[in-house]
Amino acid sequence: MGRRPVGLFRRKKARPVSQDRGVDRGDLGHLENFVRTRRGVEAYIEPRTTVTETTIMLIADDGEWTRRRIDGPDGARRFAHRLGIPVYDVRLMGYPQRMRDYNERRKRRPELF
Repeated sequence: MGRRPVGLFRRKKARPVSQDRGVDRGDLGHLENFVRTRRGVEAYIEPRTTVTETTIMLIADDGEWTRRRIDGPDGARRFAHRLGIPVYDVRLMGYPQRMRDYNERRKRRPELF
């Protein structure tokens, strides 16, 4: 039996998580304002990736949404509980259909947004 060629089954090294910008007061202010100015807002925790830290996506009852970095899953839960909105893990729940419908409306009629 011969040896396998080097590199054929080489594992890729994981890239480090981006350290470009963490949560700041402006991010939290934006999120709080979104909740105050929309109806039926729910929070969706998005896990950390190789590119971004943990984010929280807020989705209103009409599907409008916004996303910002947050201080981890526990920070996202604290934020949602403090504002009295439901919070979900997007890996378990997925995104609601109303968000996809909103994105489709924006794509078809961008002048309205």
